[in-house]
Amino acid sequence: MATGVAWMLELDILEGQGAGLPALIEEMVGSTRENEPGTLDYQWSISADGTVCHIFERYVDSDAVMAHLGTFGERFAGRFMEMLAPTRFVVYGSPSQEVRDALAGFNPTYMDSAGGFSR
Repeated sequence: MATGVAWMLELDILEGQGAGLPALIEEMVGSTRENEPGTLDYQWSISADGTVCHIFERYVDSDAVMAHLGTFGERFAGRFMEMLAPTRFVVYGSPSQEVRDALAGFNPTYMDSAGGFSR
């Protein structure tokens, strides 16, 4: 049974916050890279006009998600939410009920696997 969890989070970059976003991204990417070995992918993208941000994240399992969410809550959530407004959150894979409960405030859409593979 697959245990991986992934998501795509789409956010609006709040007016006047774009200039501070690169420093936050750098700090969050560095922290995740160095301290969360269960994070398989952690990719930020920004639209050409600087108004929309996508974050793609993929985790080995729900425990890795919970580790990430713990760090996010402790270190980054306040600044993140001052700069970004979530508009769409789509979760893939097999998140545990604990993960689903932790993500509930973002009102995610959960997608069931219909076929495919990962390498």
